[in-house]
Amino acid sequence: MSKVEAFLTAEEEQEIVNAILEAEKNTSGEIRVHIEATAGIDHFSRAQQVFHFLKMDNTKDGNGVLLYVAVNDKRFVIYGDRGIDRAVPKGFWESTKDIIASHFKNGNFKQGIVEGVLKAGKELEEHFPWQRGDTNELSDAVSKG
Repeated sequence: MSKVEAFLTAEEEQEIVNAILEAEKNTSGEIRVHIEATAGIDHFSRAQQVFHFLKMDNTKDGNGVLLYVAVNDKRFVIYGDRGIDRAVPKGFWESTKDIIASHFKNGNFKQGIVEGVLKAGKELEEHFPWQRGDTNELSDAVSKG
């Protein structure tokens, strides 16, 4: 079993999906989690590639957020689309990054992702509240590379 497959159990993945569903309940923002072994390039650049590959740049409001995790590299990136960058203040993701990092340092990967997703949802809710007629534009499943 690869490190990516062993990173989370099926139950932990489902808890992450449940957190995404909860986080998206009050926002039009779209949140995805992608896990792979290694980036092979700069982590931010790889997160951008994955964001595009997952078609997260096709949301109507440009408000997709990717939580990218490179397991072997022990690195993660929170990448937000152009609509988010235009709407939020500098350092917007810092508190979310801090929550994830504190859990990751202690080996609590699932909890870090869950709390990071929920925090991102709360932050998105302020700038991109759910509107009548909003639809879930992207899959909520954890993707793997």
